[in-house]
Amino acid sequence: MRCAIAPCAALVFAMSVPAFAQDSPRFVEARERMVKEDIAKDGFFGRRGVTDTAVLNAMRTVPRHEFVSESQQNQAYADTPLPIGHGQTISQPYIVALMTELLDVDADDVVLEIGTGSGYQAAVLAEIVEKVFTIEIVEPLAMSAKKRLAELEYDNVETKSGDGYFGWKEHAPYDGIVVTAAASHIPPPLVEQLKPGARMVIPVGPPFGNQQLFLLEKNPDGTVTQRSVLAVRFVPLTRGEAVKDESSE
Repeated sequence: MRCAIAPCAALVFAMSVPAFAQDSPRFVEARERMVKEDIAKDGFFGRRGVTDTAVLNAMRTVPRHEFVSESQQNQAYADTPLPIGHGQTISQPYIVALMTELLDVDADDVVLEIGTGSGYQAAVLAEIVEKVFTIEIVEPLAMSAKKRLAELEYDNVETKSGDGYFGWKEHAPYDGIVVTAAASHIPPPLVEQLKPGARMVIPVGPPFGNQQLFLLEKNPDGTVTQRSVLAVRFVPLTRGEAVKDESSE
């Protein structure tokens, strides 16, 4: 598990005081307001508020403003997705919290994330579980997320650049899998890498079209039960070789 959170690797304090302890009061207050108003209570359209204590504490702790550009930091705790470059986004806080709660993971669990993006979802998971493996196909995003997570001292997160459709077989099976981009179908390799009794949360549907957030649970006999949780809109799951070209940023 991580030892401390630091907004910047260059910030070093006496007696190894976590840099996050020096976080601006306005960000601390903004996170608390975000949890109370957008995550922990019923919102628009009668959606159910997130109730898992570990998830709520993680959302209160992770400095989302560190996972967006400086120009967007004033919007970091609004319940909305934000662009992170390369045609990708950081998901809205409610969706991050909901997907984390749906995984129903514990402190000694190992989780796979497909679609690292800025690293925010991985950081939230890292506050809760023992280990997070995360894959990002856009190499510049994978590299920047790896650097950011290291600076924030999330030592229990391992990142790599690659096609997440095939998962990360070397570390399977997983106690949970979360996919943060919309797939056209549920990838069989991810189902295979899920432990019996474990869950996967994944948005499924056409790019920028009618997508549903699905919760899958793998039964002891290897079969899978699934249900739709709610309508969502995610960027599409990119396939193929790692994207190295930075011109799209």
